[in-house]
Amino acid sequence: MSRTVTFKGGPVNLAGPALKPGDTAPNFAALKVLDVVKLTDTPAKARLFSVVPSLDTPVCSQQTKKFDDGIKALGDAVASYTVSLDLPFAQKRFCTDAGIASMQTLSDVHDHSFGKNWGVLIESGLPLPLLTRAVFVVDKNGKITYAEYVPEVTSHPNYDAALEALKAAAK
Repeated sequence: MSRTVTFKGGPVNLAGPALKPGDTAPNFAALKVLDVVKLTDTPAKARLFSVVPSLDTPVCSQQTKKFDDGIKALGDAVASYTVSLDLPFAQKRFCTDAGIASMQTLSDVHDHSFGKNWGVLIESGLPLPLLTRAVFVVDKNGKITYAEYVPEVTSHPNYDAALEALKAAAK
């Protein structure tokens, strides 16, 4: 069954399932620089996955900075990731230039498995592959406790709700 969101008002189709709280977080193989990272390589604690189309766009940049600021108070109780199809080198440059300290980046350029397995890969409607904007919180047991697929890709997610869900998962 095809799922859609809008990108600048026009519909785009998403590949993969619509994940919801209570679902087991699916595995993926993403790049952290030149290392392949899977879900099982992330620490068994509360995790935030902030999904963006590209860090080189204003809303994606703001989203990454906002979550980076929001999770500082949680320290080592959580792990947090920005996931995009940007090349790992571009992600690293962005984080260095923007002073991102807490959010780690994962590039889904390897095989798009994050996008396909988490239902965030835009499969049609655009001239190049991108991930839709979404936010997920996964608890220490690998269960999704929060899932937001932003209906309009160019809009912001609900930062407060995501951070509250992350705080609750970290307890």
